[in-house]
Amino acid sequence: MLKVYQYDNCGTCRKAMRFLEDNGIEFSKLDIRESPPSKSEIRRMLDHMGKEPRRLFNTSGRDYRSMNMKDKLEGMSDDDVIDLLGSNGNLIRRPFVIGKDVMLIGFLQEVWEAKLL
Repeated sequence: MLKVYQYDNCGTCRKAMRFLEDNGIEFSKLDIRESPPSKSEIRRMLDHMGKEPRRLFNTSGRDYRSMNMKDKLEGMSDDDVIDLLGSNGNLIRRPFVIGKDVMLIGFLQEVWEAKLL
């Protein structure tokens, strides 16, 4: 079953939830702020994204901007990125979807259709 880390007030997350429901895809919904992905899940996603940590960050979020992450990211190790994301779900791009054979971040309907249908 898919684990979908999301935030209820996120329009993109609501679209993603609707897509899953409309297509009869089973998933468990987790609040990314209250229960961020585990470090092992973040590491899997980072590896899946070609070790490009910026792709995992919610770059338009207030926390990202207030922490000046744009300038800090380049000097961070993978372990530092994983520790930071694991401790602050606000920094993670959402929805963050992980399953046995599926890893998705953000919502692009055509990508989700290709991976899930």
